[in-house]
Amino acid sequence: MAKSKKASPRCSIIIRTFNEEKHLARLFDAIDTQTEKDIETIVVDSGSYDRTRSIAEPRADKLQSINSYDFTFGYSLNVGIKAAKGEFAVMVSAHTIPKDDDWLEKLLAPFEDKNVAMTYGRHLGVASSKFSEVEDFDRIFGPEPRIEHPSRFAANNANSAVRRALWEEYPFDESLTGLEDIDWAKHWMGLGRTVVYRPEAALYHVHEETWQQVTNRYFREAVAWARMGLKSRKDIPRFIFEEARNTFVDIVRAYQANDNPVCERLTLGQRLREIIYYRSCRLAGTLKGLTMVHPLEQQSERESVMFNRVTQAVVVRGPRRAAIEKITLPQLRPGEILIRVANVAMCATDLEVWNGTLGYYKSGMAKYPIVPGHEFSGRVSAIGHNVSNFKEGDPVVVECIQSCGVCNDCRAGNYIGCNERSEVGVLNRNGAYAEYVISPARFVHKLPASMDLKRAALVEPAAVIIKGLRRLNSTIGSNAPGKKRAAVVGAGPLGQMCARLMMLEGYEVTAFDRNPERLALLKNAGIACGTDHQQLADFPVVVEVTGDPKGLDRVLHLTPANCRILLLGLPYGLAQFSFETIAAFDKTVVGSIGSTGEDFERAIAVLDKLDLEPYFENIVPLKNFEAAWIKYENAGAFKIIFDLEQA
Repeated sequence: MAKSKKASPRCSIIIRTFNEEKHLARLFDAIDTQTEKDIETIVVDSGSYDRTRSIAEPRADKLQSINSYDFTFGYSLNVGIKAAKGEFAVMVSAHTIPKDDDWLEKLLAPFEDKNVAMTYGRHLGVASSKFSEVEDFDRIFGPEPRIEHPSRFAANNANSAVRRALWEEYPFDESLTGLEDIDWAKHWMGLGRTVVYRPEAALYHVHEETWQQVTNRYFREAVAWARMGLKSRKDIPRFIFEEARNTFVDIVRAYQANDNPVCERLTLGQRLREIIYYRSCRLAGTLKGLTMVHPLEQQSERESVMFNRVTQAVVVRGPRRAAIEKITLPQLRPGEILIRVANVAMCATDLEVWNGTLGYYKSGMAKYPIVPGHEFSGRVSAIGHNVSNFKEGDPVVVECIQSCGVCNDCRAGNYIGCNERSEVGVLNRNGAYAEYVISPARFVHKLPASMDLKRAALVEPAAVIIKGLRRLNSTIGSNAPGKKRAAVVGAGPLGQMCARLMMLEGYEVTAFDRNPERLALLKNAGIACGTDHQQLADFPVVVEVTGDPKGLDRVLHLTPANCRILLLGLPYGLAQFSFETIAAFDKTVVGSIGSTGEDFERAIAVLDKLDLEPYFENIVPLKNFEAAWIKYENAGAFKIIFDLEQA
């Protein structure tokens, strides 16, 4: 849409947004086709963390941002109208679509009467709406035009317009939790002004709410009714009677062949069930709002009913029990960043979480449910207070192991010893098999703009290897003979990357594995390969990657005296080892887990130097996660990357 060039357009369209990427472009498209062209568009965003802002920026004349901490419906409208230049301010919800090209023209037509303060138009349901909500739309917003009477009237800022000059005298009440339109209309009708309903100015109103969101909507409206003194506890019997009557009428309508668009989506039985759910939620929310003894003063309370923070994620609820579920994102705390996941790479640890074989879960240290996934890339979607070195849209990766930063171990640099540490997707912190991940900013690393985000999903395992090699090298010394010859035991995804990184460090690497297909991938990269583990006796440096207890015992026995052994693979389960071979032959065993910020930065710097094509042969959407896990479990895939940006 071409942005307005006029200093004073006839009207300013105010669009409130919070996570409206699904609908906003359609609304702009409909505005483009309107017969009324003398307009400007102003988007007021309340901290969206999806693509709302990127959709709005090129199409809106102005994009105003407010913090979700400060949001009320009245406040967001006041911010938008304050920035407006038009004679009339048109309010429209982002999740609406004007029915006709002359919607705006018809909405503004009553203002030819200088006494008209406000106009509002009709709301129509769609197939994805709730059955009873469509019926309510028809009851409240009927086909007949009318001039509202002060004793009984309606108004709705999802499809309305006001004179800006009158708004300047009486802005919307910012203390209300809703119904700021009712309050404004009531004020001006009390002073003799007119409010006009124009059914010809119709739009489709898309509410795709969970049942909790339906309850919240009617709860906050009831709080507003009580706050304005228009409804109270004494109105409860009448409201219950009306809801009972509406329920009966809805049920009758559900049996009839009618024009309710929801009938396209639901069977008769589903309609009946939805009617009961909807009316129950409306009743519960209203009763709670009219009977509450204190206002919504706490930020957490307001946020819980004002905002839809529902997102989707793979949730593991126990061994072999996982499904894509709707979850609620917590509010961002100071110092945190919200990241929209782009790609997440499957790790064998994800399967251990799923199978319940990971030591954390067997010991009870970690608890279900959890969202797995720690190898991932994404883009910054929202920034908490006190975060200054990131901006929305930055491509990023995140450290898996996250320590408290203040205990004695952390201050000494021993983050592994932190009793409060968490591990993304593994221990006490939800991971990246999800649309969004929250992380403290100090564990987030910015990527070069040129880096492919699928490749970036492999930064975390690369950083793990880099940390292990750093610890290994510290035991060898720069002048030690034989440093450059090394064996990597295990040619899985981690072993292959380890072999490639060791080559970058100047090692002459031989990889050992029983799987000829995996070894073939390394031979193509110019890395020597072997299957006879007896040859380990020739290598002064060995990296064990499999995590197989039998393989580890074999490495301890077969390696030569004074060998340096790095353990990158974790044996999940109890095993017995002949550790006497370590002491008897001066062998050094180095354990390593996780990585540091230093290792992440190094991984980001070197990742583009690695040949990683085999890692990208299995890219699938997240919805196929369980089939992908089973495929990997059965050795049917080398590496699997889930692409959350696939359409």
